[in-house]
Amino acid sequence: MANWSAGYVVDVEYTHGFYQELTPSLLGFLTLLQGVQAPDLGSSALTYCELGCGQGFSTNLLAAANPHIQFHATDFNPGHIVGAQSLAQAGGLQNVHFYDDSFADFLDRSDLPDFDFVCLHGIYSWISPENRRTIVEFIRRKLKPGGIVYISYNTMPGWASMMPLRRLLLEHMAARGSQLPGPARVKNFLDVADKLGKLDTRFFANHPKLSKRIEKLKDQNSNYIAHEYLNQDLEPFYFSDLARELVEAKLTWVGPANALENLDEVNLTKEQREFLAGIDDIALRQTTRDHIVDQQFRRDIFIKGAARLSAHQIREQWLETGFVLTAKGSRIPRELRGLRHGVKLHSGIYDPLIAVLEKGPRTLREIMAEPVLAQAGFSRLIQALTILVALGSCQPCLPTRGLDERKLRTERFNRVVADLSRFERKFGSFASPVTGGGIAADRISQLMWLSLEERETEMAHFVGSVLSAAGHRLLKDGKPLNDADQETELRQRIADFEQNTLGVWENLGLCAPSPQEAAEQRRLRA
Repeated sequence: MANWSAGYVVDVEYTHGFYQELTPSLLGFLTLLQGVQAPDLGSSALTYCELGCGQGFSTNLLAAANPHIQFHATDFNPGHIVGAQSLAQAGGLQNVHFYDDSFADFLDRSDLPDFDFVCLHGIYSWISPENRRTIVEFIRRKLKPGGIVYISYNTMPGWASMMPLRRLLLEHMAARGSQLPGPARVKNFLDVADKLGKLDTRFFANHPKLSKRIEKLKDQNSNYIAHEYLNQDLEPFYFSDLARELVEAKLTWVGPANALENLDEVNLTKEQREFLAGIDDIALRQTTRDHIVDQQFRRDIFIKGAARLSAHQIREQWLETGFVLTAKGSRIPRELRGLRHGVKLHSGIYDPLIAVLEKGPRTLREIMAEPVLAQAGFSRLIQALTILVALGSCQPCLPTRGLDERKLRTERFNRVVADLSRFERKFGSFASPVTGGGIAADRISQLMWLSLEERETEMAHFVGSVLSAAGHRLLKDGKPLNDADQETELRQRIADFEQNTLGVWENLGLCAPSPQEAAEQRRLRA
C-alpha cells in the first residue's frame, strides 16, 4: 500500500452519504439546548472546516445551503477531492475550498482563515496517535474563541468484544496476502468472522452480541466495512481519554450532537439518572454513562470557551429559533422510543404543534402566538420540539434573512444531484435552503422532483423513460419488474410522493408551490 496512506484504506472509495450532525443550524440548536452560546448563524462572516471530508458531499451540500459561510475541507485521498471539486464546480459553489492535504500539511498552510466550526465525522478513531496530535494542534491554532468542534468516534466499552476479534481477522487476512482488492478483503474478513462464529468458541459464547454484529455487517455497504474495520489504526476511546486529549486545544464538552441522546428520561432508568447525578466530574459522569448504555459510538459537541447564557438570553434565542417539519404530520410517530422507555406524544400538545408547523416554518415566538400552544408553556414546547427533532420529523431553521439567495444556490445544486440520478443511484440527499442542511431524497424521488423542474406533464412517463435510458428497472423483492408492473409501481410511488412528500418539500424550500397552494399558504399566514 502506498506510503502516503499511512495504513489507511485508499483503494476503496468512501461512501457518498450526507451526515446530518455536520449541519451548522443543528449544532447551534443542540448548543442552545445546553444553555451555551453558539456562533451567530445570521452572521455573514462565518467559516467552517471539515477535517477528513471523504467524498466531500456533505461539505458541498452544506456550502450550497449556507452561502453565507466559507467552507474549507481536506481529505488526503486525491480521488475523493477530484470528485468533490467537480461537484462544487457543477453546482456553481464559490464558497467551498477543497484540499488533498494530510493533516500535517493542512496544519502548516498559511492561507487558511480561523474557523467558527471545525468538524470531524468518523475520523478520530481511525488515524494514528501522531495524526490525532496534529488535529488537536490544528484546533488549538485555528478555532476561534467560542467556536464549535463536532467530533464523532468509536467508544468503549461498546467495542470491547469486537476489538480482539478484529485483530484476529486482520491477522488471518495478512496471512492470506494483503494484495487482494478491497471488495475481496471485505469478503475475506466477513467469511472468516462467520466461520469462527459457527465453531462454538468460548469467545463468542462469552460475547453473545458478536454473532448479531457480524450478521448485521453482512448487510452493510462493503466500502463502509473497509473504512470502518480494515484500516491499520482503529482506536475506540473512553470519553475521559478523548476529553483529556482535547483539553490541549482549550475545548470544553457541551453535550451530545444528537437530540435523542439529550433525553435521558427515555434512555436511562430513574436509578441510573440518580446515580449519574451524584457524579460531579463531567468526564467521569459521561464515561460512567457509556458503561451503563454500553456505548459504541459517540457524537459530541465541544466549544473553545463555553459561554453560559443568562435565562433571558436563552429565552430570546429560543423565541427567534425557527422549526420546520421534515415529514407529513400524519406520518410522524406519536411515540418516541429510547434505550429504556417509550414516551407517548400527548395529543393536546403535539397535534396543534404539528398542525401549525405543517403550514410552513415557524419560530417559537410564532408558535406561542397560537392560544392553545401558549397554554402549554415555554419549557414544554421546547421539550416537544426537541422530541420532534429526535424523531427525525423536524429540523431547526436558519434565520429567514438570506433565504432567497439560499434558494437559488440549493436549486442549482439539487439540479446537479438529480441530473446525476438519471444514470445511477449515488447521492441520497437534497439541500434545503430553509434548514441549511440535507433532506433525505432517494433516486426515484429525485427524478420525480426533476420532472417538476422540467415542467413534465406526465411524471410516470418521464421517470420510466429515464430509468429505461439508463438500462435500469425498479426492483421488488430483489427482482426487476416488467413494463406493466413497473408502471403500476411508479404510479403508486408518485401518488405517495404527491400526497406525503411534495408539500413537505415545498415548506423546506426544495420546490416552489403551485399558484393555488401559494395562495392557500398566504391565507393561512394571514
